[in-house]
Amino acid sequence: MEGSVCKKSSQGKKDDLYHVIHKVPYGNSPYVKAKHAQLVDKDPEAAIVLFWKAINVGDKVDSALKDMAVVMKQLDRSQEAIEAIKSFRGLCSKHSQESLDNVLLDLYKGNLGWAYMQKAHYMMAEVIFKKAQMIDADSNKACNLSLCLMKQSRYEEASFILNDILQGKLPGSDEFKSRKRAQELLEELNSNMPQLHSMNTLGLDDDFVKGIDELLNAWGSNRSRRLPIFEEISSFRDQLAC
Repeated sequence: MEGSVCKKSSQGKKDDLYHVIHKVPYGNSPYVKAKHAQLVDKDPEAAIVLFWKAINVGDKVDSALKDMAVVMKQLDRSQEAIEAIKSFRGLCSKHSQESLDNVLLDLYKGNLGWAYMQKAHYMMAEVIFKKAQMIDADSNKACNLSLCLMKQSRYEEASFILNDILQGKLPGSDEFKSRKRAQELLEELNSNMPQLHSMNTLGLDDDFVKGIDELLNAWGSNRSRRLPIFEEISSFRDQLAC
């Protein structure tokens, strides 16, 4: 009997350690299975299916919706994530609405940043990518920002960001997809970076850099006011339509 108690106690400690290491909640619910697929199995497609199931059965809907949107964004399914939040946020509690707004803002800005990149409006794309990083920094957005800087021949700035990812200094740095993309961008950067050139000789407009900093500072000071931020997104999208 005593030996049996010791075995149970030992197994319990191992289970506790497992959940701490992998940051997986306890239980066998759809949400717990989804987190296991996301964080342990590294199977985002399976995680999305299970997050949907959790939402449908009412299992931790607030967390399931936010986590599913994050996983979708990692798979370049941002528009799908936006539609999911808009459709199901009514099932979430009042105290989760602000965090959902932040996730939605991040998704909108990511899409808008890429739209500007495709039009070669790299300066505006940089502002948007930096704002997205201020909301919720991660390696995927850092790669986007690095690519934007590379398009402006600002190789050293891009290199610092990419090395931070590869050195595990940013959230999501341990994700294979993010590390692979960062490594590919760094290799491209090293092959294209002019030799013996520093940031001071790249022709960077100091007034423009100052302008970006002022924009970011002004945005940060107003971060608690959510509606103006979404009005700003609308104005960006109107500019794209012109």
